[in-house]
Amino acid sequence: MGLSPDGRVEQTDIYRELGVREVVNAAGTKTRIGGSLIREEALEAMNSAAEGFVELGDLQARASELIRDVTGAEAGYVTSGADAGLLLGAAAAIAGSDVQAMDRLPDTDGLADEIVMPRTHRTGYDHALRAAGATIVDVGTNDFHLGTGATNVEPWEIERAIGEETAAVGYVQKSYTQPDLETVVEIAHDHDVPVIVDAAAEVPPIDNLERFVETGADLVVFSGGKAIRGPQTTGIVAGRKDLIQSIALQHLDMHVAREAWDPPRELIDPDSVDGVPRQGIGRPMKVGKEELAGLIRALEVFVDLDYDALSAEWQRQAERAADALNAEDHLTATVSGGEGENVSPVTEVTLDETLSAVELVKALRDEDPRVYVGADGMGDNEIAINPMCLDDEELDYVVERIRDNL
Repeated sequence: MGLSPDGRVEQTDIYRELGVREVVNAAGTKTRIGGSLIREEALEAMNSAAEGFVELGDLQARASELIRDVTGAEAGYVTSGADAGLLLGAAAAIAGSDVQAMDRLPDTDGLADEIVMPRTHRTGYDHALRAAGATIVDVGTNDFHLGTGATNVEPWEIERAIGEETAAVGYVQKSYTQPDLETVVEIAHDHDVPVIVDAAAEVPPIDNLERFVETGADLVVFSGGKAIRGPQTTGIVAGRKDLIQSIALQHLDMHVAREAWDPPRELIDPDSVDGVPRQGIGRPMKVGKEELAGLIRALEVFVDLDYDALSAEWQRQAERAADALNAEDHLTATVSGGEGENVSPVTEVTLDETLSAVELVKALRDEDPRVYVGADGMGDNEIAINPMCLDDEELDYVVERIRDNL
């Protein structure tokens, strides 16, 4: 994407040929508008991988080594997105190394299938856990948001919810989630129950790749297609080797005779299971050789990035947008985020009562090319500009289109 001589954003060739309006992305790494831009190194790896064949188990074993090295986990695996990682993580917690149980999922009759979650960690994404056959047991309240000083979930509530039917404890990592992960891990491990952490959008900072494993999480799920900038259809699971093996057994193509079955020993120990599993619940979530190669290369590049420099660049862009929009009447723009666990700073734009954030968002999306801004604050008459997926020309274009649509 680039600018034409008249200052308009020109569409990428393929979208122009297909007659589909492109998006100028000021909303961040949102799946519905394509996540992020795949790194050039990853695209080169994908193109090269497309020219030959490979045993996917071997490629997954290589990915496991890399994920192990960058996260500190015992093993890792590449899935078809973070949500698929949650489904497969739940399937691993329920079935373990029992190939008969794998064959039955999502039927969990007679199996421990409950996943305990704090109520305020529940999201639409936990449908993935339920799709594996899990029953979610949520605990706690929403009292923290009443401002009374109460917390949403007390540690004892999680402990009391764990019983003989518990397969795992689910945890969604955000800056506001309670209790802290260390406390939840301690409770779960006292009952020999694994903890599955949804950290899909929690990198950068790069240190978060190790943080959750170091805290004791048994499985951690990241997106491969957001800030890592691998293929959008990839996710990363890092964690205990036995759980990663169960994921592999329920995901890889298992249409093979036992006599000819020779999986990579770094990923699967065939002697630890009764036989070759049938095609597992993860089989419809295939990851191709091209996506695997692209994710491996993108992750290699990502961990070598100068994150401080990248964060400073996002901060500069966010401040640039704020300065430009503060010159407009009826708007107040401030920069927030970018510290601690926040991925990047954003420009938060508050409209006064004479304007409507809903109408502005709709008008921007109706343009050609479409302009997507952060819309989570529309209820408070706010929009946001996230610089993660913008260059300076596109940032200026977004500011211009906001001004013209006021």
